[in-house]
Amino acid sequence: MSTPRLVGIAGSFNRPSKTYALSEHIATLIGARYAVETGLYDLNDVGPSLGRALWRKDLDEQAKRVVEAVVSADVLLVGSPTYKGSYPGLFKHLFDLIDPHELRGKPVILTATGGGDRHALVVEHQLRPLFGFFSARTLPTAIYASDVDFKDYKIAPSRLTARFEDLLSDLANILPAADKSVGFAA
Repeated sequence: MSTPRLVGIAGSFNRPSKTYALSEHIATLIGARYAVETGLYDLNDVGPSLGRALWRKDLDEQAKRVVEAVVSADVLLVGSPTYKGSYPGLFKHLFDLIDPHELRGKPVILTATGGGDRHALVVEHQLRPLFGFFSARTLPTAIYASDVDFKDYKIAPSRLTARFEDLLSDLANILPAADKSVGFAA
């Protein structure tokens, strides 16, 4: 049996990015508890062909590799910055290029970042319906982080600790436990 693959996609072009930092933090926590291979991407990794693509076939090879990683993932970790109460347009466009059947039944971890708590419902009002359209299996625990949850683009000791633990528990029936006896490391 092969090791399950967790693929994260952060819908940000900024580097450094709080959205990417949150995704990276979550992937590290998951890797410490479960036997997974991880790959993390942001919209810079997708590259400039995304904005020009009307169809998936219009993407350059770099973008096609990222899309293939997303659709072939065993578990998808989605992170979106909040822009005017929703996800950014190019983030949505990336998913517009994916056929709905390709994400059907796929476990999806939903995360978002924003400047303040007034954007916290972006996960429930924007991301969950988007992946519901794909018939993906969004996990019950979603994580929203605002500016107070970061220090220098890293997760600060924060109110999110219990949410992270809930998310890790959500994965118990999806991912195999890491075998600490063979020194598995994320």
